[in-house]
Amino acid sequence: MSYTYKYPRPALTVDCVVFGYSSSNANLQVLLIQRGIEPYKGAWALPGGFVNMDEDLETAAKRELQEETGVCNVFLEQLFTFSAPQRDPRGRVVSVAYYALIPLDSVQPKAADDADNVAWYNVNKLPPLAFDHSLIMDTALRRLRAKVRYQPIGFELLPPKFPLSALRILYQSILNLDKPLEKRNFRKKILKLGILNPLDEYQQGVAHRAARLYSFDKQKYEQLQKREAVLSFDLF
Repeated sequence: MSYTYKYPRPALTVDCVVFGYSSSNANLQVLLIQRGIEPYKGAWALPGGFVNMDEDLETAAKRELQEETGVCNVFLEQLFTFSAPQRDPRGRVVSVAYYALIPLDSVQPKAADDADNVAWYNVNKLPPLAFDHSLIMDTALRRLRAKVRYQPIGFELLPPKFPLSALRILYQSILNLDKPLEKRNFRKKILKLGILNPLDEYQQGVAHRAARLYSFDKQKYEQLQKREAVLSFDLF
């Protein structure tokens, strides 16, 4: 038996905040598209679009990200639901945002579908964004910066072998600190977690004293996550 809803149904969209990082430039970036259609044609925005009737939210987010930027096989974590009545000039549209953190050199974005262009932008030097995407960006940055203070993340952004200085610079970039993290304190706390393997290898081709290299022990990290709901990882 068919049924008719007496209440209007808002449209549903998804938006993707894809953060990227490369140790070669040590700046946290975000992937943006330049819209090829109205509204906000020509403006920069987060990748995203409308959810189809036969798909769940995560499937829609991954599809839209791939259709507009060519980026795929990215782990997306749900961020927040944005539902201000006037957030979209097309009508009543609710958006569920997702975010991810990936190595910059792991993808080669290419604009397609509704996007005329695609580019990485420094999170501290963003152009004006369409819709309420500035709010979504701010929310994603707050979530990422809060998470990095209590749980080690971002190891997948570094090479398989890295000095502790590279990891410290990564955290400084994510947190956008006014002053650098204290080297000795950072070293002590990160090594105490037991998720780094010291290697009998050192930096090559550096003018200063060569630093020891480390590798990330994913298995130990996953075991640690299972034992503790929240990791004790206060850097300050």
